[in-house]
Amino acid sequence: MKVGIFIYPDVEPIDLATFGVLSMARRVDPDIQICTLAPQSGEVRLANGLRVIADYGVDDAPALDVIVVTGGPGWQAQTVAKSTLDFLRTRAADTLLVSVCTGGMIMAAAGVLDGKSATTKVEVIGAEVSPLSVMASKYPEISTVHSSLVDEGTIVTGGGVTLCIDAMMHLLKTRIDPKVADETARIMEYSRAWQANITALPPVQA
Repeated sequence: MKVGIFIYPDVEPIDLATFGVLSMARRVDPDIQICTLAPQSGEVRLANGLRVIADYGVDDAPALDVIVVTGGPGWQAQTVAKSTLDFLRTRAADTLLVSVCTGGMIMAAAGVLDGKSATTKVEVIGAEVSPLSVMASKYPEISTVHSSLVDEGTIVTGGGVTLCIDAMMHLLKTRIDPKVADETARIMEYSRAWQANITALPPVQA
């Protein structure tokens, strides 16, 4: 399975746990391939200064089985970035799209969630507005769900922040092999946390 992690300026660094989970999973299944994508290849400055080198831009990204759209403060700029939205619309035809955290807001802006159920980040700080509430009000074509993730078959949307780990576990379990997911969770020492999240916020299979 070939997976591209889509990043952009001001992604929350914790969403790179998506790459981290798949990196650990490669110890169990070396056939998993991972790369990073961005609006343009090269250096990308994430929130609070972390710099990451994107392997590809949207114009030269290779064929992939899965694209994971990350979240963070920069999501709002990406919802009006034509190159990003066009890229997601084009790839939606033949690629599994997975969002984590506010990456779901970018997929909503691209229109790829229209007519589907979806989730995104819920919890915020201070006077911030919950992204899930924003999704519900701004994109009435989407049936919003407060859940750890929603699997629509060709599209998966994940909940906020550390639930990006659970989204990757779900990807391993449902698109590769449950044994790969379980073994990856074990070596990450995440088995109990994963089960606790499933119990507290059951995934929705739409």
